Amino acid sequence: MTALIVPRRFCGPPDSGNGGWTAGSLAALDETDAPGDHNRSWPPIEVSLRRPPPLDTPLGVSTDAGVTSASYGEAPVATAHRVDRTLTDVEPVDPAVAAAATAGYPGLTFHPFPTCFVCGTDREEGDGLRIFPGPVGGEPEGGRVAAPWTPHPSLQEDWHTYVDDHPRASVAATWAALDCIGGWAGDLTERLMVLGRMTARVDALPVIGEAHVVVGEGRGRDGRKTFTASTLHDADGRVVATAEHTWIAVDPQQFGGRSPDGRGAAGAV
Repeated sequence: MTALIVPRRFCGPPDSGNGGWTAGSLAALDETDAPGDHNRSWPPIEVSLRRPPPLDTPLGVSTDAGVTSASYGEAPVATAHRVDRTLTDVEPVDPAVAAAATAGYPGLTFHPFPTCFVCGTDREEGDGLRIFPGPVGGEPEGGRVAAPWTPHPSLQEDWHTYVDDHPRASVAATWAALDCIGGWAGDLTERLMVLGRMTARVDALPVIGEAHVVVGEGRGRDGRKTFTASTLHDADGRVVATAEHTWIAVDPQQFGGRSPDGRGAAGAV
């Protein structure tokens, strides 16, 4: 049986895995070949997170009837399967506008999980992704949020074959880059929540060392659920990967983070 391990580096909350990185790691086990150019992509893969992914712990991976599951003991942690539907990309933002937007990143004032691998303010350059999305200037409240991102060499993967020689970030890192921006687009400071489901389509793995822009937007709420989307663009505005998310509002005492009022835990990213 294959095992999936979420190293501590890739945490979201302090004691569990970042949802996007975990989901991407499971999606990467799909047998579809990686895209070799901009003309073909992986099919969209939907990953549901059933419980907080434990860190530094082997998770058993099995596939049955097209569904791949990662489990701890008998308890499923995450499940993944291909879906036959179209994901709607978020419109691109100029790189200069995205860079300016980071000054308005809400996480600079309050962050439920400052050590989060993707958006944590306590992570150093080259260790965390440091994707700090802020509102796009001039758009009404609830509009797009955006941030620049340049994949670090430590994220490079080495087992896919491409038509070019550019080193690429891993599938898991690509999914991670698409994750937390959705939480901030859904106003994580107002509504503490965990990632429940993420569906992503990867057109090309992002090139190491090249500037990219991640853009997110909110797409509504239904009770405890918040719906968001995000798209990763290269410097020329081409779509690299896109995702849609479902977030679940949670009791702040369930996770080891911080709430805006300082009373304890917050939601997961």
